[in-house]
Amino acid sequence: MPSPTQRHVLSALVQNVPGVLAHISGMLASRGFNIDSLAVGETENKTLSRMTFVVVGDDRVLEQVRKQLEKIVTVVRVIDVSSRDFVERDLLLLKVQAPSGPKRAEIRELVDIFRGRIVDVGPEELMIEISGRENKVQAFIERVRPYGITELVRTGRVAMVRSDSDISIADEAAKATA
Repeated sequence: MPSPTQRHVLSALVQNVPGVLAHISGMLASRGFNIDSLAVGETENKTLSRMTFVVVGDDRVLEQVRKQLEKIVTVVRVIDVSSRDFVERDLLLLKVQAPSGPKRAEIRELVDIFRGRIVDVGPEELMIEISGRENKVQAFIERVRPYGITELVRTGRVAMVRSDSDISIADEAAKATA
């Protein structure tokens, strides 16, 4: 029986050199793999960056993506974070119409309920920051949509294997670069 389609969170430790992101995303696109989410940034080691991908597919798709990534010279290590105990977060910034008065108060209450922050206040709109699991961020968007979202930006998923897990990506990267 084929494995069900699911979301896989992959973390790739890559050399921090120009062109790596373009090379990897181009390679995946040319092979027909869709990246559902992508976040990349420098790690504690300035020579390495961590790329966190979310891809959708069955276990066969996941294995093909891993194999393709591991063939790239600038990729140090790839792990399937979603196969372990992990923490993931998504960051959202959005502007919502919020004229002074009762609507602004309602929006402020929603921000508090979702443990967000108002990071900028304008005469007719608020800029709000929310972070958390994808479903929390999506739920907040749906709650404020009726007020009129004027602009929205999201980071994409970042994830780390929990410390009490058997081995972390940092441990694996140390082994790979040794």
